[in-house]
Amino acid sequence: MNDSEFNTLADAALARIETGLDACDADLDFAMIAAGVLEIEFADRSKIIVNRHEAAKELWVAARAGGFHFRWDGNDWRDTRDGGELMAALSMLVSVQCGSAVSL
Repeated sequence: MNDSEFNTLADAALARIETGLDACDADLDFAMIAAGVLEIEFADRSKIIVNRHEAAKELWVAARAGGFHFRWDGNDWRDTRDGGELMAALSMLVSVQCGSAVSL
């Protein structure tokens, strides 16, 4: 995958996350704080950061639970350690961190 393809896929994933967060009723705020960097802030002031990492061609997630790297497998963004899918993993991380169920 070249840089252009990676950026297109990564931007689509970030937009999908924003759409899901916008539609949920959880007590959180989110914003693109830089190109390819999405910050999710919770009522307790904790944060989750989702960003694209062009050199590795991965999406990285930093949360209270730890750091996670997701790589495109041709169909989905998959965790490089356990193979979990990005939206499912992020839904769980956001739900735990905000204290209410969120589905992205």
